[in-house]
Amino acid sequence: MKGLDSVLHSHRQGSRRTQAITVGAVGLIGLVIAIVFSISAGAKEIPLQLVWDAIFHYNPSETDQQIIHQLRLPRAIAAVLVGAGLALSGAMMQGMTRNPLADPSILGVTQGSSLAIAVAFALVPGVSGLPLLLWSFGGAGLGIGLVLLISSLAKAGLTPVKLALAGTAIGMLLSSLATVLSIRFQVAKDIAFWYAGGLAGTTWEQLTFVIPAAISGILICLFIARSVTILSFGDEMAVGLGSRTLWIKLAGMAAVLLMTGGAVSIAGTIGFLGLIVPHMTRALVGSDYKYILPCSAILGALLLVLADLGARMINPPYETPVSVVTALIGIPFFLYLARREGRAFQ
Repeated sequence: MKGLDSVLHSHRQGSRRTQAITVGAVGLIGLVIAIVFSISAGAKEIPLQLVWDAIFHYNPSETDQQIIHQLRLPRAIAAVLVGAGLALSGAMMQGMTRNPLADPSILGVTQGSSLAIAVAFALVPGVSGLPLLLWSFGGAGLGIGLVLLISSLAKAGLTPVKLALAGTAIGMLLSSLATVLSIRFQVAKDIAFWYAGGLAGTTWEQLTFVIPAAISGILICLFIARSVTILSFGDEMAVGLGSRTLWIKLAGMAAVLLMTGGAVSIAGTIGFLGLIVPHMTRALVGSDYKYILPCSAILGALLLVLADLGARMINPPYETPVSVVTALIGIPFFLYLARREGRAFQ
């Protein structure tokens, strides 16, 4: 019987690995196609041949190639980084807290970053680049710290619904404080972009600061993926299997802060991406975070590139905030999960 169990286990593992490779490969192909169309589409349609030339044979004297190189290419790269970072952050938070409702926008992380950015603009007018990124990191840490502190004081501990309720309340508080600061110091116009959420106006200078942060966070996630799988079964089991839960959680939170802080500093508040994508990925590849994390990064990047493309096509030549597109998908999904988890913990 043991031999049969071992064979069945190996078969299931091989099947999951095959599924993960298939999902990753299809996702990458779709991502490349989406990026090309994202660069081509806009207020001015640009032929695909010119997109190829601008990327591989850049000629700064041609206007269309300047548009691609200076505006659309950094925007597409930002969509990939932000989408991958937010999806990975959601997957990490769901795995570490064992909370299917966990998401950077639901647990106060993005709102904390937005508040910090409002404070930065109020105290240091014209702040940008690395200082703004550091402010965003600090705000993200403040947001998640407050949510974990408040929810830990509740009876019965950190249940998924209580954590989501605490995150929603803290998020509203932080957003309100950011609004008050923006009005008091007359910086509402400067931070309106971060409230709406979007990728328009992304520059290469911004990417030079965000790329290292995003890549560092992604690498940390991939490095601790196996430990997150063990942690997702509970702290007691993880400790029994020899996992250093405290260090894994600290590393995971550091990765979340790097990715979410970088995402908010460049794209503002984009909600629900970190909620939707990990659940989609888990349904496709199973519960092993060795597969969930890389596939979530690919599918998150793909979803945000498509959402950004859709935001430009809803009401051309005007742009709809990309956060509106993700919210239209995410809010019904969140309500469904909240109802399901609420029944489970009644």
